[in-house]
Amino acid sequence: MTDFLAEKRAEIDNRLKELRPLYEEYLVLERAKAALENVNATGGGAGRTRGAAAGARRRGRRRGSGTRAQEALEVVRQNPGITVAEIARQLGVNPPNYMYRVLATLESEGAVRKEGRGYTAV
Repeated sequence: MTDFLAEKRAEIDNRLKELRPLYEEYLVLERAKAALENVNATGGGAGRTRGAAAGARRRGRRRGSGTRAQEALEVVRQNPGITVAEIARQLGVNPPNYMYRVLATLESEGAVRKEGRGYTAV
């Protein structure tokens, strides 16, 4: 019975490894689609969102490029179960509070999963 279970676990692990790139591509395409839906449909210029007039200022916070999220995701992939404080320490983010928001965003996107106090890549 244990040989059967070990064999099935190995098969599942192999299949998950095969599917990961497809899942990551799916997430990228989903984000690209959402970005394209925000482009002005009248051809008013790439990057301009609906309702934004020429020269108008955006209100609220400026959105980041996602670089820190990508760095954090890579750290989580290399260290499953890592905590937010440990991620912040590895990336040199001080104070580490900012990383809670980054990890929450990654979790809502389905890139990581919280397990106890730590995070693992999905």
